[in-house]
Amino acid sequence: MADKLRFGIIGCGAIGPTHAGALRQIEERGGDAEMVAVADPVAERAQKLVDKYGIGRVYGDYADLIADPEIDAVCVCTPSGMHADHAVAALRAGKHAIIEKPMDISLEACDRLIAAEEETGKKLAVVSQHRWDAASVLVKQAIDEGKLGRIVLADASVKWWRTQGYYDSGDWRGTWAMDGGGALMNQGVHTVDLLQWLAGGVESLSAYTRTAAHERIEVEDVAVAALTFRSGAVGTLTATTAAWDGFPVKIDIYGTEGTAIIEGDRLKLLKLKTGEEFKSEESAAHALSVAKGGTASVKDQAETRLNVPTGNAAADPGAVWGDAHRAQIEDFIKAIREDGRPLIDGREGRKPLEIILGVYQSSRTGQPVTL
Repeated sequence: MADKLRFGIIGCGAIGPTHAGALRQIEERGGDAEMVAVADPVAERAQKLVDKYGIGRVYGDYADLIADPEIDAVCVCTPSGMHADHAVAALRAGKHAIIEKPMDISLEACDRLIAAEEETGKKLAVVSQHRWDAASVLVKQAIDEGKLGRIVLADASVKWWRTQGYYDSGDWRGTWAMDGGGALMNQGVHTVDLLQWLAGGVESLSAYTRTAAHERIEVEDVAVAALTFRSGAVGTLTATTAAWDGFPVKIDIYGTEGTAIIEGDRLKLLKLKTGEEFKSEESAAHALSVAKGGTASVKDQAETRLNVPTGNAAADPGAVWGDAHRAQIEDFIKAIREDGRPLIDGREGRKPLEIILGVYQSSRTGQPVTL
């Protein structure tokens, strides 16, 4: 293996540039990563990344990049229904793989990935970068330390807007075969992961979904679910791409000793019975842009800085948009170098998918689902 881990990116569409930007951040900070190749069947998309970042090799076929002996790790940024096929091929070719959300669109595909991870001994990580947001880290620490007491209620909402043009822009969008679902699978998966991570895992659910506001799509643009958690808490989950004209994601956690609210990736409130209270006074411009249909990419703007209590080791007051992807890739690199496990390996990455597929099953059958 080279002095630095050599990365290839497969899929140069909406999320590929985010991975490229995060890897470049790591390089510029003197970190253990180097981008050496990209692959995409659409030459123009691949060339944009090559031109912007000075990447040395470009492939039109994902298989050629995966076969490249000079690549150590692969970022899988292809459509959701291709994730397992591409990542399994990479693992079996001796590469480590980090996959964009969701892990794939079926539990069978997830299990194939987990089996390949275990058989090859290579590292697999599934992107859920918001676990690295300073607000998420701070709330998780407070819960784990018992500061919120026993969690009794946990709610999450993803009330975003996507135009008809968004769904018409790619023949895979809004399909069961490649997108695997709609507002919940594509837009809501990160929030589902954060909710189950903070509240203690989902035990059972009852749900409804609808295709209410868009045409020419097979999947839902509205989903609601009532949840019970293994912690004993109850809660709700709402996801939509039909909320004009888009609002930041919100997660509320209520415990016997305090309340935590995350809104737009920011800590809106952490208030304890002891009298301690923390909150962000700054807006989350990037989160609102994504809610309205923008594409998240790595930025470094002063206005996106997260204002959290100073002196708290769990949170970085200098965090900027793009740092969460960078932090997760650095966690992935550390697992490779130290032969450890990424924070979100295959088994962790499977959890939100099981919840989402449970929502679809409950809506389809009209029955509660136990996970």
